[in-house]
Amino acid sequence: MTTTPAIRPATIPPYERSARTDLRHWMMFAVGVAFLSAGLTVDPAANCSSDGECAPWLVPVAKWVGFFVTLMGAGQILTNTRRGSRIDPETGELTWWQNRTARSSRQEGRIHPTRISRIRIKRNGDGDDHISLFDLEGNRQFWFDAEVIPWPQDRWIAQFAAAWPHIVVEEA
Repeated sequence: MTTTPAIRPATIPPYERSARTDLRHWMMFAVGVAFLSAGLTVDPAANCSSDGECAPWLVPVAKWVGFFVTLMGAGQILTNTRRGSRIDPETGELTWWQNRTARSSRQEGRIHPTRISRIRIKRNGDGDDHISLFDLEGNRQFWFDAEVIPWPQDRWIAQFAAAWPHIVVEEA
């Protein structure tokens, strides 16, 4: 296996994000607690508008939605799953991971940058861009996406492609 010069890995900073530092999981937990507390404190019989329309069935629905959303947010925070990527200083390989916990490594991949042919960015106006990594045979690498590289992803991709100029960056 070929190794890369020491200068290249230094240009690509390591990245790791945990569920406890991810605002999305805390927001899920907070919204769930708000719905749960509303479902526990609002009297279904008194849940009427000023014109007399009542929807007593909404209170138990809010309570159960709140319960499950709180449970999902708390589950992520407690298990503290991690995702990220880095250049292995010993082998020079790009390593990435998702859903890593203290007990298991879950979804991970690795490839030497000399074996990467292209990085595809598919722009999505509604949310995160879809990012895919392909090897020299044209195979998409599993579990490599926008979640495992730092934001803004364009900057990371530009640094990576500059360090290994044979890698083609294509936008779809």
